[in-house]
Amino acid sequence: MRRRQFITLLGGTAAVWPLATHAQQAQRMRQVGILMAANQDDAEYQMRIGVFKQELRKLGWSDRENVRIHERWSADNMNQIRGDAANLLGLNPDVIMVEGRRAVAVLQQLTSTFPVVFFGAGDPVATGLVTSFARPGGNFTGFTIWEYSMVGKMLETLKLVSPDMARAALVFNPDNPATVTMSRFFEAAAAPLGIATTLFPIHQRAEIELAVQLFAREPKGGLFFPPDSTVTMHREFITAVVARHRLPAIYGDRVLARSGGLMAYSSDRIDNYIRAASYADKILRGASPADLPIQNPNKYELLINLKTAKALGLEIPPSLLARADEVIE
Repeated sequence: MRRRQFITLLGGTAAVWPLATHAQQAQRMRQVGILMAANQDDAEYQMRIGVFKQELRKLGWSDRENVRIHERWSADNMNQIRGDAANLLGLNPDVIMVEGRRAVAVLQQLTSTFPVVFFGAGDPVATGLVTSFARPGGNFTGFTIWEYSMVGKMLETLKLVSPDMARAALVFNPDNPATVTMSRFFEAAAAPLGIATTLFPIHQRAEIELAVQLFAREPKGGLFFPPDSTVTMHREFITAVVARHRLPAIYGDRVLARSGGLMAYSSDRIDNYIRAASYADKILRGASPADLPIQNPNKYELLINLKTAKALGLEIPPSLLARADEVIE
């Protein structure tokens, strides 16, 4: 081969190298972590994750084709959450999707660089997670499942159903920073209604049962269970204990009403998982979480379980039934 031909060939090959490198980078298998502060055998949470994956596929991301999805189910165990969070970060993920405000708090402690999208949380500004709703400003963004204004509405609704209620207890997991903040709003909202408040921090089933048992010793009481992973995970147990002690209660997740709870005032959780897939897609394509605004729920729903109301001897006002989005009979 003549020298001129060799140089021409070499030049042509060199021109192809950057294109080949770019193609390899474009085809790089993306890594998505999912950290769930929930039980892996929980059908409700599996359904929510299934919706997220389905939506992600619609947006062009299929597991083991152009993205690897790594799931970690940490249940309600803080040590497990910390271990699983560290494990996911060790995989160098392009984005981590997270369920459970306590799991969000752990990731906040562990990373200020990896993008994190939360499926649902309380007010992230009030709890210091982000700087603003419009521009989160860091590596966290996502979707809220409630606003603090819900607290007063839920207490008012509970008092409509149980007019003689003079006491209310907030049963919450203090590992969740949002519910700790909510306790202040709970006390403030109860005062104008003439309701005395009690706070019951809980972590496990035994503590939940003891809290309900202690509160039921005096009359004219009602229970308030905020939206929280611990409450949702133990929903069957909680509604059974509350029913046994014949207490009116309102919950922050609609699955509690469907599990036998009296009432729930809840945002649409499935909608959050669908919208979260769009944020994962944007980040996988190069967007920064700092520029993706925090989004509030599109809709709240009131669910009333008439069967439970009858068992408690409670009459649901017709005006409240008319407002209900779902009545369970």
